[in-house]
Order: sequence, then C-alpha cells, then structure tokens
Amino acid sequence: MSNSMTSATIQNIDTSLCPAAELSLLPDSVLAAADKTALSVFPGFCDVHVHFREPGFSYKETIHTGSLAAAHGGYTTVCTMPNLNPVPDCAAHLNEELALIRDGAVIDVLPYGALTVGERGESLSALEEMAEDVAAFSDDGRGVQSEELMRQGMQRVKTLGKVFAAHCEVNELLRGGYIHDGRYAKAHGHKGICSESEWKMIERDLTLAEETGCAYHVCHISTKESVEIIRDAKRRGINVTCETAPHYLVLCEDDLQEDGRYKMNPPLRSAEDRDALLQGLLDGTIDMIATDHAPHSAEEKSKGLAGSAFGIVGLETAFPVLYTHLVKPGIAPLQLIVEKLTRAPRKRFALPDKNSFSVWSLAASWTVREDRLLSKGKSTPFMHQELYGECLLTVNDGKIVYLKA
Repeated sequence: MSNSMTSATIQNIDTSLCPAAELSLLPDSVLAAADKTALSVFPGFCDVHVHFREPGFSYKETIHTGSLAAAHGGYTTVCTMPNLNPVPDCAAHLNEELALIRDGAVIDVLPYGALTVGERGESLSALEEMAEDVAAFSDDGRGVQSEELMRQGMQRVKTLGKVFAAHCEVNELLRGGYIHDGRYAKAHGHKGICSESEWKMIERDLTLAEETGCAYHVCHISTKESVEIIRDAKRRGINVTCETAPHYLVLCEDDLQEDGRYKMNPPLRSAEDRDALLQGLLDGTIDMIATDHAPHSAEEKSKGLAGSAFGIVGLETAFPVLYTHLVKPGIAPLQLIVEKLTRAPRKRFALPDKNSFSVWSLAASWTVREDRLLSKGKSTPFMHQELYGECLLTVNDGKIVYLKA
C-alpha cells in the first residue's frame, strides 16, 4: 500500500459497492484526489452490447480504440456484436476477430457468434464450432424474420447452453422509417418507425423461447409495450432477460434535433415509453443496462436524421449520464444502477468476474467534448452536456487499464 495512503484518505474512498477492490493498486494521483474529495469504487462495468467494428470497418473503431474507450468509462468486460466483415459465422471467421482481440484489447473483449450465415437470416451458422469461444449468439442489427429458422436456432443454442440475444425488428413494419413514428416525425415531415416493429417480434420470440426453453435475451428495448410483454413473460416463467440503454432512459423524441447524433436504432421513443422503461428498470423487468456503443465516421453521422447512419457512442458517457439524470435527482438508487452495469450482465451471460474495479469522483463534473472521448466515434446526443461522475482509474485483472492524466 502506498505510503501516502493516510487514514483520512482511506475514509474518503467508499468501497461499499466493491469491497474486494485492491486499494494497494491505487496510484498517488488517485490518492491525492481522495485527500480533496470523496471517491467511490465500483466493480468493473460489463456491457453485453458493443460494436468495435473489427474486422472490416476499422475506420469507425478498432478493438484497441474501443477497449480504451470502455476502460475510460469504467468497463472491464464487453461483448462485441457480430455485424462485421467477415461475419463470425464459423470458426475461421471468428478466429480473425479473436486474433485482433488478442493483439489490441486492453480489457476483456468477448465476441458474439452470428446465429445465421452472414447475418442474412437464411441458414444457421456453424454454431457448434464457435460455441466455446463466444459469449453468446446474436444477429444483432437484423431481426431473424423466419419463425421456423428462429425456432431451429433457439433449439441449437439451447443444446449448446448459450444465450441468444435478439435484435427485434419486423422488417415489413419499418416502411423506410428512421426515427420514432410519433409527434416529432409528424411535425417535421420525417418517416417514422412504429413501436410495433419492435414488440411484435418480441411477442413472437417469447412464444418460441417458451416452446424451446432457450435462454432468450432482448437487446435495447425501447417501447412501453416491450416492457409489459417481457414483464408478463417473466411472470409466466419464461427464461427471458432484457436490456435497455442509457439514452432510452433519459431521452425521448422531445429531445430530438435535426442532427445525426440523435439517430439510433431503435429510435428515441415517446416520453411515455421512456417512463415505462424507467419503471421497468426499477421493478426488475429490465435486467441490465447496455450501451449499444456504435461508432461511425464523422461523415457518416453528418447527414441529419434522414441520411446519417444509425448508431451513437456510449461507453464513455454511460455511467455519468445515469448518475447525472437518474441518481442525483433521486429517480434511481446508485446501488441499482451499479447492479445493472456489473453483476446482472455477468450473471446472465456467465462472464468471468475478475479483480476488476473503477474509481470515480461523483462530485466532479465534466463537459462532453470530442477531445475528451477516446473512441474513434464522436457522435453522441450528450455532446456538450455537463455530466457528473468522472472516472479516475480502471483496473482489470490487477492491471491499470485507464488512469486519468
């Protein structure tokens, strides 16, 4: 333990939510900060839904830059989605991603395997030959439209003892939409995405999950109907969990601007939907919070709501957004938010829990700016917003992976 760790400093470091944190790893800069303000130690955050874009799209993000951004946000474990090139739909393709992870990751990065070949929804991937090396299976970015193929996929995933994480979207209900089919879309002449496109597929998949016994996880839910359908399914004993993202919990269509940094899929819904998500978070219907960190180039996000690519970055702002907008106003307790970011995703996806933690100054505020973000992607609806909660240090498996300069 550092000689500068005085009893006063120890008292200023709250380890109640992460009692196993190895305080001897704290560098002098963090100890000095603890002499001036109270610090909080949390278990390493875990995000089961990120896009690191390698292989295939390294101009958007790389395993290295994505994992650095994650460490900056207090994350020590992330699961990377399979919409890559090549798609990890067999061992040979998956091995390309695994090699990049070994070379570039500064935290634990665990890949998904694609459920269908090329994520095209036509035939099942070589699931068995990937099972030992993937966190779970998903065709994220695309809903599996065929009910029979989904049934077969769930049966295979169940046999392998894995989770299937579903991007729920009925293609025929999209009708060219790109923001929520609500008040803002009508007022500004935009094409809307109806809520039914999400909850209708959840409804179908839950019937199949009940039939097959597959461990079923719903990605980034955004509608009040989705919350109620999943709540009811849990009451009936179906093996289902779900996630939502920070932006769906604190923003809605009323916050939209004519800017690509407000465009993501699913879109920001109505205030009523946001409130239902908050209630679902508080009552346990929503099991975990994931960011859906989805970086793009500046050019791809510069074409307004209609023309920009879907997706925003979120790893570096997730906890500060949740702390600023939910914890500080008394909407959600800190312990609940930390649970949804740490133990809950690890438990569902059977992910390792190492000697990993992050140290935060909750009293410190910072303004989101491009030069503060380590991700290659800079598009976030929280740009220029002042947020509370600053990460000073992240430790993964006994190694410092982020230290505030």
